[in-house]
Amino acid sequence: MTKAELIEKIAKDAGIPKSTAKIAFDSVFNGIKDGLKKKDSKLTLVGFGTFKNIYRKTRMGRNPQTGDKIKIKGRSVVTFKASKNLP
Repeated sequence: MTKAELIEKIAKDAGIPKSTAKIAFDSVFNGIKDGLKKKDSKLTLVGFGTFKNIYRKTRMGRNPQTGDKIKIKGRSVVTFKASKNLP
């Protein structure tokens, strides 16, 4: 399902114009982004799942082509764990 199809479904289900549904959709996803900006933040949507912003430390890795050791910089990543109710 694409973003446009999801907005169309929201508009149909709620009985609102697509432009209003798009504003609501964008607001929800901007809220999720804002909630995950801080390091080690967590956002839970009951019945859907949990988003976590975690920091992965700097570590040593290996170049698969040459076998040389390389340094992989630390960075923040967002993880998602689905709820047990989500199929």
